[in-house]
Amino acid sequence: MTRAPQETSPVGSVSDRIRQRPRFVLACVVLLGLALLVHEFLSPYGSFGRAVSISLKLVLFGLIAWFALLYRPNPLTQKKLQRFRSIKRGYWSLLLLVFLLLLTVFGRVFVNHRALVVSYEGRLYFPTYTAFHPGTDFGLDYDYETNYRDLRDALKAEDEGNWVLMPIVPWNEFENDFLADSRPPHPPTLERRHFLGTDKTGRDVLARLFYGFRIAMICSLVVMVATYAIGIAIGCAQGYFGGKFDMFSQRLVEIWANMPFLYIVIITVSFIPAWLDVPFRIALLLAIMIIFGWTGMTYYMRSITYKEKERDYTASARLLGASTPRILFNHILPNAVSVIVTFIPFSIAGTIASLTALDFLGFGLPTPTPSWGELLKQGTGNLHSPWIIISAFGGIVSVLMLVTFVGEAIREAFDPKKFTIYQ
Repeated sequence: MTRAPQETSPVGSVSDRIRQRPRFVLACVVLLGLALLVHEFLSPYGSFGRAVSISLKLVLFGLIAWFALLYRPNPLTQKKLQRFRSIKRGYWSLLLLVFLLLLTVFGRVFVNHRALVVSYEGRLYFPTYTAFHPGTDFGLDYDYETNYRDLRDALKAEDEGNWVLMPIVPWNEFENDFLADSRPPHPPTLERRHFLGTDKTGRDVLARLFYGFRIAMICSLVVMVATYAIGIAIGCAQGYFGGKFDMFSQRLVEIWANMPFLYIVIITVSFIPAWLDVPFRIALLLAIMIIFGWTGMTYYMRSITYKEKERDYTASARLLGASTPRILFNHILPNAVSVIVTFIPFSIAGTIASLTALDFLGFGLPTPTPSWGELLKQGTGNLHSPWIIISAFGGIVSVLMLVTFVGEAIREAFDPKKFTIYQ
């Protein structure tokens, strides 16, 4: 007696289809995350931009949670992940970096000149993620944007039940704080919540470090994804097709790679017109770094593809009639993932170091964009204010050390000599 087939629920069928395409879901999450970070960085801080930013964040975290619940790694990937978790230094460094990135995603909640909540005459206002509020909305005698720090002190002095909740650091990255009895830079103070002091123009050092970290990570991720996409595509094509195409294209890559990257970036950036908006100038700088930064990955992918296309499983797939894209994406690239993943943290660290060096030399991110290199330059020029250089140097070294620890752990856990995937 045969058992009647059971009907699968629509939810189960969708879950099964998604489990069969984990790389597609992961790619969607990564692309949406990059789009969110770029939007958070480039969009104006109007009410519409803030509403879109919140919506994108909710969608992003929903997709990440969905992927985490549905994705089931294969046994080989589980061994790699278990090996990575066993390397405590790299594992905890990754968790700390993820925590810092989450803080920067919701950075306006922690470092911002706008109040989180204002309770005035029985109504609640949320200035951080809502519309612009002039001073007249809270009984003040001006119609430009409310100074919420002064409003907090005024409401506290009136003691009529109204109150203001400010972020931990009640200053943004562009705001100047000038005192009547002294000139900046000012040392750290708890009274005005300058926990790391101010720079030579009175801007909060912690706010500049915080948003400088976010910009450095955004730029490094964008450059990494773009350079890896170009390098992997060209390297795979060279190794797979070989022959005259490989010989001709490899000579062009070698010529391009021998150009002095730093000097060309400095020369090119110096010709970017100053009248361009800051986002466009930053995009041009990143484009220049991408154009001259993709060649390194082609060497690795070319050699890996040459080796993998001679394997028996590739020859079998070719004899069975598999197309070139199927062989590349379903057979060769999965065996190259172990090599690619190990380079990612070191590429991020290299991009951060390059941006910091360019900012220090004055050819990096345009002013007044917060950057670590600009803070480091201020610190070396104001050694009588040691809190600037200590904060900048400490932040740079800490982040680069965390990224390096993660890279070492990934390199050991995803060692291609130990783990390969044959199909």
